[in-house]
This record gives sequence, structure tokens and C-alpha cells, in this order.
Amino acid sequence: MPQPPAATAAEPLAGALLSDPSRLVFASADHARTRAAVGAVFKPHRLAIAGTTLAARMHHAPLGAVSFNRLAYGAEVRIEPGPLEDFLLVQMPVGGSAEIHCGAQRIVSDRDTASVLTPADPVRMRWSQDSDQLIVRVERSALERVCAAHLGHPPRQALRFQLGMAWRRAAAWYQLMHYLADLLAQAPDTARHPLTACQLEQLVIGTLLTAQPHNLSEALQARGKPLAPRHVRRVEEYIHAHAHAPLTPAVLAEVAGVSLRGLYAGFREHRGISPMAYLRAVRLERVRHDLLSDKTVDSVTAAALRWGFSHLGRFSMEYRKSFGEAPGQTLRRRGPA
Repeated sequence: MPQPPAATAAEPLAGALLSDPSRLVFASADHARTRAAVGAVFKPHRLAIAGTTLAARMHHAPLGAVSFNRLAYGAEVRIEPGPLEDFLLVQMPVGGSAEIHCGAQRIVSDRDTASVLTPADPVRMRWSQDSDQLIVRVERSALERVCAAHLGHPPRQALRFQLGMAWRRAAAWYQLMHYLADLLAQAPDTARHPLTACQLEQLVIGTLLTAQPHNLSEALQARGKPLAPRHVRRVEEYIHAHAHAPLTPAVLAEVAGVSLRGLYAGFREHRGISPMAYLRAVRLERVRHDLLSDKTVDSVTAAALRWGFSHLGRFSMEYRKSFGEAPGQTLRRRGPA
């Protein structure tokens, strides 16, 4: 089978995802299989191939509400997913180029220019035959939660990012990508640990919000909130590591080492939500990840119960409010196990 173009040896980022064979999502010359496999990680989309040959390959590494991916089609393709809706993508070419349209913005993305795809805006793309891209996927709900924590209130308008990013000259972002690549290649177990994944997720989202211009950049800069106190961060880490466990406010206050009043006051001031609302948001994101990515999960009920949702009617309402679709719709987008 034809192979997708290899990145140059001078690009250490490109090989990070190849070090672990389990990260290979698929390698195929079949149009339908390629579209379905890419759609399962991102979303269903239209995929048109210029010519008859296809040599597609995709690798995927999850990091909490963030994932690190590498995708090449081995052919010139046109991709039309429409609005991404519930996630954001940062696409960084390590080979080839792509013409990107996102809402009213348009760029030609190459090795020096990444594209940041705003979730709310319709997207269409044309990738060159030799296009080979590293892609960071960020759940929209996590992005908005971090933004709300620093603003002190939920965003009053949808986040919209500048489409083009000079990613190799954006020192904070570029060095972070190297750090993630090194971690995935040399310490994969550390990257998979819930405590570490939580911190990496926050680091990626925080760096994106501060390094790439968007419509709320000035508001975030003006807010300038200090870091949350240690007891808030300790509880966040505990929640990410024990989201499946029966956690109560009393348990979380004990973990924090403060009173219930102090726990709720810390979350309200620095996160804009209660600790139990934070736990619920983390659990909803875990359910969504399982429905989209875990082939051992064969029903919405199984995913909900795994993450502590015993009242299925209330769970469905909260899920729809968070992600704009019913959990059954999410599961159907993954397809059969």
C-alpha cells in the first residue's frame, strides 16, 4: 500500500506519535474507511479525493479533554466538516500545505503557518497531496470552562480565534508542542496518568488562550486573575484522578484540607462554579470521550453509570446542554464497535 509522505528528520515533533504502535488509528487506501475513522476522532464530514489514489494514516494520543494527533491522506483532498461545534482544532503542517476557510477568514497553511479552527464557524479545507499535519484537538466545553475560570464568569459570546498562527515563532506554543512530543515518546505512561493528563490539558488550553489572539483576549488580559490557591488545585487534581468514585462535598473538603465554606468560596472565586459542578463537567467530558472513542462501551447507559450518573434522565439533559446533542447521537457518530 502506498505510504503517506514522511516528515523530515529535522522535524522531531513529527515522529512523536509513531513511537507507540497502539496510537495508530488506521492506515488505509479506502475512501469510506478513511472518512469514517477520521470522523470518529473529529466529526462526520465530506471528503473528496482529487485522483484515485489514497494512502491515509492517522495517529492519536488523548490527554484528558485534549488530544494530540497526526494525519496525512497521501492525496490531494477537499474536506468539508461544516462548523466543528464542540471542539477546536490547531492544525500544524510538518509537510505540504493546505488552503483553509473558517467563517470569513482564509489562509494558506504551510510549515510556518498553523490554522486555529474556531468551533462556531463553518470550515472547509483543501490539503495538498504531501500535506502531513500535527493536530491538537480541544474540547469546546473545557476551553470555555478555563476561559470562564479566568474571566470570573461564563463567556458572554462564543470564542473566535484568529485563523492563522505563526506557530514556530510563537515560542510558548512551539516549546509546549516539543514538550508534549518528548513526553509522548519517552514517558507515555506519565502522559496517560489522570493527574498528569489534567495538568497537560490545562497547560495546553491556557497557552492557547494567551498565545493566540481571539475576541476575548483583551478581557482575559484585563482580568489578570492570580492562580487559584493550592487547595482548589488539589481538589481539581483529585477530581480528575477519581472522577469515577462516589465523591461528595465532604470528601472534597477533606482532600482540600479546608472547611466546606472555604472549599465552595475558593471554587466560586477562582473557577466561577461550585466544586460539584466542576466534578459534573469532568464526568460529562469523560462520558463523551468514551462514547466517541472507547469501543468497549456499547451503550449510553454503560458510559453514564461508569462515570457516576445514576439518574439517566437528568444526565441526558445535562449532556445535551453541555454538548448540543443527545448522548445517543454521539454514540451513533462513532459507529458500531
